[in-house]
Amino acid sequence: MQFIKDRFNYLFNSTKGLILVAIAMIAVVAAVWGTLSGPMAEMGVSKVVIKLLGMDIVQAEREGRIVILYHSIAMAVIAIETYMLTGLIKMKAMYKTFINGLITFGYILAMIFGLLFAYFGHSWIFHGLYIFGLSLIFMAGILLAIAIWPWNKEYYQPDKAYARTKSGVDVERVAIFATTVTTLISALFGAIPGSFFGNGFTVFLAENTIRYPGKSVLQYSVIGHLHIMLALIAIMLTLIIGRWLNFKGILHKIAMPLMILGTIVLNLGVWGVVTPLQPTAHTIIYVGATPSMFAALLLLIWSWNKLIKDGTKHLNKPNALQKLAALVRDPLKFGPTWQMLFMNFTTSFLGIFMAIRLDEIFRVWPAREERIELTGHWHALSAIIATIILFYYGDMIGLKGKVRQFYGWSILIFSDIALASVTVFEMKRLFISEAEQQPLVNFLMYAMDIGLGALLVILAAVMVWRLTDLFKKKGRWTEEVNHDISQEVNE
Repeated sequence: MQFIKDRFNYLFNSTKGLILVAIAMIAVVAAVWGTLSGPMAEMGVSKVVIKLLGMDIVQAEREGRIVILYHSIAMAVIAIETYMLTGLIKMKAMYKTFINGLITFGYILAMIFGLLFAYFGHSWIFHGLYIFGLSLIFMAGILLAIAIWPWNKEYYQPDKAYARTKSGVDVERVAIFATTVTTLISALFGAIPGSFFGNGFTVFLAENTIRYPGKSVLQYSVIGHLHIMLALIAIMLTLIIGRWLNFKGILHKIAMPLMILGTIVLNLGVWGVVTPLQPTAHTIIYVGATPSMFAALLLLIWSWNKLIKDGTKHLNKPNALQKLAALVRDPLKFGPTWQMLFMNFTTSFLGIFMAIRLDEIFRVWPAREERIELTGHWHALSAIIATIILFYYGDMIGLKGKVRQFYGWSILIFSDIALASVTVFEMKRLFISEAEQQPLVNFLMYAMDIGLGALLVILAAVMVWRLTDLFKKKGRWTEEVNHDISQEVNE
């Protein structure tokens, strides 16, 4: 009995344990439900898995299944970010306990019963539990906003090296608070249309409506919800990485106000999609995205400069190669900011370019090509967020030496191979005709499969290692159970 109690305490009462459980659940869902994808279906794998697990698959219900699947995974990602925040940011222990407890119970309910409802018959009891799980996650978000209220004098920033107001208010904490509150509001953009199901509103995939001449307010709401929630998850992760790396100095003082401004304006633009301001909403979104992206660039500049200085401090006049070697010496510290830079070339810049030249270029293409670009754009951003989380997790659990190097560089190289291939595949019509595309498409498909397959293998190896460790009496988990993320940062 004590064996179970100790491990349960680690998995559900420590930051590292909670993150491990969430990553493991995402990994299982990705592995199993990934077999239902197009390539797997072509090879006949999907039929075997569906029959083996007894899934109830009706083609007409595909959109609804996909929506629940994506929400199930997204809720676990939001839970991971929340665990990181409660570990990194000062707050009362009571709030930390309630927030972690609510969001853990919530995402597990949403994931398990959402998938049971969508893929194993439609028991509406399961659907009710799925909605209940989402509601618990929302409540955890409200508690998080209360817990990190930045104008509490107890949490003022005494160190002038960090962004703060004259009175001492921690501007980084304000940025996190603004992101939390706008995430809660933007979550309603999906919840409100969801409440109209069966009352004149039916499920749809956003990419299937791109050529509709007119969309309803609820359809615009869903499309806005999809875009802003992904953006806010990325913004919050940027703030988390900055706190983990101990971002400070003049660039920090410039970046944090820009992040606040960008977050608020970006949300106003998305919210404006369902108002009479809809024709100008995209312009507002561009304005909001620019300060946020520039703030992330400042984090990158500061981080790379710090990595170079730390790696060459023993040298009087390091040359360019020595500086480069110092920059890439630790893939887990270099990886997150590199992925942020790489993201601009694979998602951000392409998304803005597509929006600006939509009528001149992309609407001339067949609808299928524009749909490919949109779905690839969203999936690429999600994949980059996942890799950054894995970098942070690898450092958090104390990977060292050759294992740290192999883990970090494998994630970086294979993910970027897959993402670069997706990007070329999305935009292929810019430089190759449909009649000549097949050799290129075949090559890109192989590259994507190799990259994503290798990532899944690496993740599976880490999960097996951590699971095996749990069965050891004095495994690594015994050292981690009382070791908070904040303690790691200060060491």
